Amino acid sequence: MIAKRIVPCLDVRDGRVVKGINFAGLQDVNDPVTLARFYNEQGADELVFYDITASAEERGLFTDILKGVASEVFIPLTVGGGINTLSDFERVLNCGADKVSINSGALRRPQLIEEGAKRYGSQCVVLSVDVRRVGDKWHVFAKGGREDTGLEALEWIRQGEQLGAGELVINSMDTDGVKRGFDLELLEAVSNNTSLPIVASGGAGKSEDFIDLFQLPKIEAGLAASIFHYGEVKIPDLKKQLLTAKIPVRIV
Repeated sequence: MIAKRIVPCLDVRDGRVVKGINFAGLQDVNDPVTLARFYNEQGADELVFYDITASAEERGLFTDILKGVASEVFIPLTVGGGINTLSDFERVLNCGADKVSINSGALRRPQLIEEGAKRYGSQCVVLSVDVRRVGDKWHVFAKGGREDTGLEALEWIRQGEQLGAGELVINSMDTDGVKRGFDLELLEAVSNNTSLPIVASGGAGKSEDFIDLFQLPKIEAGLAASIFHYGEVKIPDLKKQLLTAKIPVRIV
């Protein structure tokens, strides 16, 4: 059985890691390079770096900070924010990223997924999807959760897979920062509509939330931010609890 992955996330704004609730009310947390070093030492399986205002501000990702983060980690690093062209892919890969996360750029021009997969391989292309329930449907949001695209999330995910994405990050805006558990209903629906590896994001508040998450067999990784940033859950302790629950994880 494939080991499940524990993935801390660095949401970076103006050179600092921030965190909010439901994608709003962002508060300063720490320096991203310091946190990257900490998570590498703690036994994280991967690290995600999002420049969360790059798309909304219509600018490129801050590569100087990314280089500092990449220099501190020896685990896979996924990077997103302001990825709109193949040159953006190249820029962040040259700064030390292993995988490139695309969101708003792919919504504006879905062919970006296909172009990235053909140039760098599907394993390099991560489709990040910000999802919020609207009525009885799940809609895809763009620009850091600021804009409702009107797209139905499951249909967009199917299209992304067909275009060559190699992995999904499903960000539930409804559970983001609430710390009451992952959005299992959404994640199960996504699992039933794709064959891609799924990274679940939004809602982790305690170790038991990861145990519940991994009862969904197609979920390969759990992503969280504030509970790790503030030491509410420590990655080595979490992994021990997962092993006790007979959930395979990598121990360093």
